[in-house]
Amino acid sequence: MCGMNVTLAIDEQLVKRARKIAQAQGKSLNQYVREQLERLTARDDAAGWVEEFERLSRQSKGNSRGRRFDRDAAHARR
Repeated sequence: MCGMNVTLAIDEQLVKRARKIAQAQGKSLNQYVREQLERLTARDDAAGWVEEFERLSRQSKGNSRGRRFDRDAAHARR
């Protein structure tokens, strides 16, 4: 992979907040931005959407605690 350096003009406070988010995920800001750009461009095709959905599903911490959901009940108007 050949890297390309890009210079961006970004507010200092925004960079500080973004760096904290990246660090919380164990990543550098550079790595975080690169991954976000990869995700953004992957969405241009159906396979990219599927990959993104699967990634988010794996990361989900949701837990239904065994509760079953009924589609009709979920969409019923109250």
